[in-house]
Amino acid sequence: MEIIIKSRNGKLTEEERNYLEQKLQKLQRYSDGIGLVMVEVSRSQQHNAGTTHITQATLQGEHGVIIRAEQRDKEFGAAVDALHDHLQRQMTRYKERHFRRGQPERGQGSTPAPVVVEATSNVTTVSDERAPRLVKTKQFRYKPMDHDEAIEQMELLDHDFFVFTDAATNQVSVVYRRKDGDYGLIEPGPEAET
Repeated sequence: MEIIIKSRNGKLTEEERNYLEQKLQKLQRYSDGIGLVMVEVSRSQQHNAGTTHITQATLQGEHGVIIRAEQRDKEFGAAVDALHDHLQRQMTRYKERHFRRGQPERGQGSTPAPVVVEATSNVTTVSDERAPRLVKTKQFRYKPMDHDEAIEQMELLDHDFFVFTDAATNQVSVVYRRKDGDYGLIEPGPEAET
């Protein structure tokens, strides 16, 4: 398992880096198929709350699975512990769903190409006086999947929506979590006449 750690604002001490790596190495006992873990660590200074440590990890596993978690705490160690626990719960949930019968429920017997995430981010703070603006861009390559896989990937990333290419129609679609707890699907319709 390869671990890449990026510190967004400020350097990590050797002790912090070692603690983070040791906690993340423990995730291998939940799955042997973890290939890469990308971690971003930052600190945020807030007027009332003081310094907050933010840890965010994206884990790339077998069968193209991506799991993401983000945790915040005033203490660095507590943020790392919470991140580890969240990733562990996500991995356990994924394994219970798909490996209970010995085979992942993906495709028609062929192993899908792995999902490669190429994320670039330019994060800036936006003051309350300015209008909202685009501050982060993400680009990624992905494989076509069905609705169930897209919902699963959305849940593993802990997002409220997920953009994917529908394997049946080869169209870009979006699944999203509704306020009632169910899921919705947005598909392209026929072009509007002009």
